[in-house]
Amino acid sequence: MTKTYDFIVVGGGSSGCVAAARLVAAGASVLLLERGPRKANRILHYPAGYMKFLARDTYLMMHPTEPQAQLGGRAPIVPQGRVLGGGGTVNAMVYMRGHRKDYADWNRALGHDGTGEWDWDDLLPHYMTQEDNDQLGSPLHGVGGPLKVSHLGHTSPMTRAYLRAMQGKGIALTADFNDGAPHGVGLMQHTIDWTTRRRCSPVDAFLEPVENSPLLTIVTDATVERILFDGTRATGVNWRQNGRAEEASGGEILLAAGAYQTPKLLMLAGVGPDAHLAEHGISTRMSLPGVGGNLQDHYECPVVATTNGAYGYYGADRGLPMLLAGLQYLLFKSGPVTTTGVESCAFLDPTGKSEQPTIQMFCVPTVYLDRDVMGADPGHGVTINSLLLRPKSVGTVKLRSTDPYAPPVIDTQIFAEPDDLATTIAGFRFARSLLDEEPIRGMVDREIFPGPSVVSDDDLASHCRRTVKTGYHPVGTCRMGADDDPMAVLDSKLRVRGCRNLRVIDAAMMPNIVSGNTNAAVMAVADKAADLILEGRS
Repeated sequence: MTKTYDFIVVGGGSSGCVAAARLVAAGASVLLLERGPRKANRILHYPAGYMKFLARDTYLMMHPTEPQAQLGGRAPIVPQGRVLGGGGTVNAMVYMRGHRKDYADWNRALGHDGTGEWDWDDLLPHYMTQEDNDQLGSPLHGVGGPLKVSHLGHTSPMTRAYLRAMQGKGIALTADFNDGAPHGVGLMQHTIDWTTRRRCSPVDAFLEPVENSPLLTIVTDATVERILFDGTRATGVNWRQNGRAEEASGGEILLAAGAYQTPKLLMLAGVGPDAHLAEHGISTRMSLPGVGGNLQDHYECPVVATTNGAYGYYGADRGLPMLLAGLQYLLFKSGPVTTTGVESCAFLDPTGKSEQPTIQMFCVPTVYLDRDVMGADPGHGVTINSLLLRPKSVGTVKLRSTDPYAPPVIDTQIFAEPDDLATTIAGFRFARSLLDEEPIRGMVDREIFPGPSVVSDDDLASHCRRTVKTGYHPVGTCRMGADDDPMAVLDSKLRVRGCRNLRVIDAAMMPNIVSGNTNAAVMAVADKAADLILEGRS
């Protein structure tokens, strides 16, 4: 017998956890489906623990991407969280909201003149309601909400040097990156409980208070195969768990499977671009050419130097240093275990052409490179990553086949727009200049990657093409937009156009990427989505 729920939430990541908890608290019955396991390794509770899993597929779905001609044929892997809590369970916990102009652009996409239903002032109450900040308060920050936000419990000597070197370059120190106009250099806040010095994941913050409610059913290790329809009305989903086929019906289906999987599920159900659906023999249920388009992400490139001492965290995760750090954490909730390793960043425009920052620059106090980038061995050092905040290049997500287990075809189009590469090179040059700024200058031994001989624009372009990596922030593949926009997949209430009882509530809804880490924005969007849904039920 098919069970019926008021809502079925497909995807148990950050947005799915927020929406499910809100709806259950309002008295609705909710089925929450997550492809990954219910519990993650307890090491992920500790701020430093996520680094143990960055290169593993234990809790990450490693999506292949299409080779990029402009990158010399490279095809960087793009991971996605695959565990209850999604990215909020496995990420680096950075809490960033972006720039108020990002949200003005959302409203322009909806046909408003910069203000309206989705502007900064509209989203701010959702951020504040969720937040319990350890230092910052009203009028921009919340106190007493379920999501713990704090500064880290430990900072490295290299991080402190980075803060001072940036100021030496004229970049002002800031205490709050989340005031709607992020700028300057400072210590980042993270979704960490300052009383326990543990990660505050979406599961901890939102699901745990309602997990024993009879209104909430959580099913993990469940791969959703199809959205079920009656004509253009979504009626339910089917999924497979441990080889067993299951099905449920719902009053409304909420897609929260992420910017890669959400458009894939829509297209498998016949909602998407006609020609692409026809390529796979899928009959069009609703023609929406924008499904799978508008893929945006943040991309970053490094400069790496060795240091003349241990100013960071190399070697802290093994042997005696690891044991001592673990003991310090257990006894005093302090020390290296209470840091994510990436403690500071700066927002700036190295091109001098924009009023808004174009680069978010991270200081990583060790030699750190992704697994598909060769050329430098781990060791004592510093890696400064320049992350492109508002890329002009836009990619796509398409079906590989009608098999729901086949990964989607992801075409990132990284650096397809020349301005993106030019801005990244400008960011690289600024990052490199920090190596010659005190006090970092006195700590650096030598630049090892790409090396001091790489100085021309052409050589730096080659370096960036060879090393560019995802910032783990894919968005936009089912974007909302104005009624007269043929590429808009969603209306302003996040409803899939032309379909009934079907919404997208995850990062896929963004018309443009926010200027900063995306997890906080995703949670605020899901909170607003819950309001929109509940208003419709009242």
